Amino acid sequence: MYDLKEEIKSRLPIEDVVGRYVELKRTGRNLKGRSPWGVDKTPSFMVSPEKGIWHDFSANKGGDIFTFVMEVEGITFKEALEKLAHEAGLDPQKYGNLGGKVDQKFLKKKNRAKEALTLSTKYYQACLARSREVCEYVFYKRNLSRTTVAEFKIGYAPSSGHALIDALKKRGFTLEELASAGLLNRFEKDLFKNRMMIPFFDTSGQVIGYTARVLDGGEPKYLNTPETILFNKSNFIFGLFQAKEAIRRNNYVVIVEGNMDVISSHQAGIKTAVATSGTAMTTQHLKTLSRLTSDIRLAYDGDAAGVKATERAVELAGELGIDLTIISNYHGAKDPDELIQKDPNLWQQAVEERIPAVDWLLQKYAESLNLNLAPDKKKYSDIALHLLTFVKDEVERATYESKIAKRLGVSESVLREKSGRLEEELEKKSSHKLLKKPKTKITPDNLKKIEDNLLALKIFGHLSDDDIPLETPTDESRLSELELVFNNNYGSIKDLNYQKESRLLMELYLKELKKSRITSLNEKLNSLDDSDPAYEETLLELNQLLKI
Repeated sequence: MYDLKEEIKSRLPIEDVVGRYVELKRTGRNLKGRSPWGVDKTPSFMVSPEKGIWHDFSANKGGDIFTFVMEVEGITFKEALEKLAHEAGLDPQKYGNLGGKVDQKFLKKKNRAKEALTLSTKYYQACLARSREVCEYVFYKRNLSRTTVAEFKIGYAPSSGHALIDALKKRGFTLEELASAGLLNRFEKDLFKNRMMIPFFDTSGQVIGYTARVLDGGEPKYLNTPETILFNKSNFIFGLFQAKEAIRRNNYVVIVEGNMDVISSHQAGIKTAVATSGTAMTTQHLKTLSRLTSDIRLAYDGDAAGVKATERAVELAGELGIDLTIISNYHGAKDPDELIQKDPNLWQQAVEERIPAVDWLLQKYAESLNLNLAPDKKKYSDIALHLLTFVKDEVERATYESKIAKRLGVSESVLREKSGRLEEELEKKSSHKLLKKPKTKITPDNLKKIEDNLLALKIFGHLSDDDIPLETPTDESRLSELELVFNNNYGSIKDLNYQKESRLLMELYLKELKKSRITSLNEKLNSLDDSDPAYEETLLELNQLLKI
């Protein structure tokens, strides 16, 4: 069943939702900040973008984006669901009031679009296999192997203008359903004609659209699926489905400019390559990739457009606390695809020989100006110092300032003085982000804190029910939160005896449990009349606990 909760999570990164209330800073793969409820003296609020969960160690609270909004706003799950659905650009009216399940009409429309794209991909693959001319282009001119063609499900769209429509009509599809899948043009004919078809996959491997390369020299050279109920180009990363496991395994990602660069790179053995598929780099692209790795390498052209795209990427990455490097040595080739055709080993070498993005940009700016002239020196210092505002580490920034000063032939003090003035001007122009204040107050729950630690030890310390007789949760979000607790509290402690730690915690837990029950019984007694039969029962239980 299609779930509104999962759709919201895919559109709203947890760091964005939490970041409205908490100033977050990156610490490795996680983000850290101060509790929005102000109950900590040092930063104790953790967010895991990769797992989509948060945990406030001072307030002993945690969960996903829905529990966070419920806690800070003091609202119900249904209200949080509706609030976040609107923020994600989703119409909650298409979903059931409870549980967030999509209505059957909308679900059928999406499923039919998926079915149409699955069948069209198989149809295009069959058309490629039947066309000797297209096979020669794909296998010999483009030098793609049969393994690569199968992995990316590459096919061919015939030139008739109605071949796909005729094939899918026989399978019971209507023109309206094909239009919803992005397969028709405005004349209700096949959108793709006489083109090599390269499917777009979502992260689960479902085909959601295509990029299609023309074969007869016509225009446009590449034609992409328009925005549909399945395909959103601003969030899409080409090749991520095929690359994500390699990215996790190798701990780096290569962002290239073209889709064919991605395919050629995978064939050459660099299976961590992806592309933003004809759209400019966005914050969402970087956030998605940073959940997999912090090592992001750009393989952009060194022309003016490539420099501008790199500068924009550095600005976005700086705001997210991500360091970028540049792959620039193409050994005379114009792009990765051409280099791979020349020698795949040279592409692998280029990927390893990357340089920091800021260094690359500073060199490119210097090459485009005459630094013997005072006006060009001023222009270079303006550009360079603006770039350094996105370098957050003080040591790294000081190193760049030294390099820039040396290149300009001025003292570092002069450069830093100008840098200070630029920062003051920037602060005056920019409106600082005001964090929202939570509408609720939190009292730390010591019992829950101990319980979280016990469950974290039980699950990730591999202890038994005999060691910790607490029920193990099955909810994935809760398990991810407990993993965060375990890593934070116990992950860095060597040779810790988990069983001994659990025994000490169980003693504390039972004491807190007793204390909590006594408090609850006292409150109940105060609310009862002494003639009430429940009064005697409550008093008896309270006396028994006090004797223990």
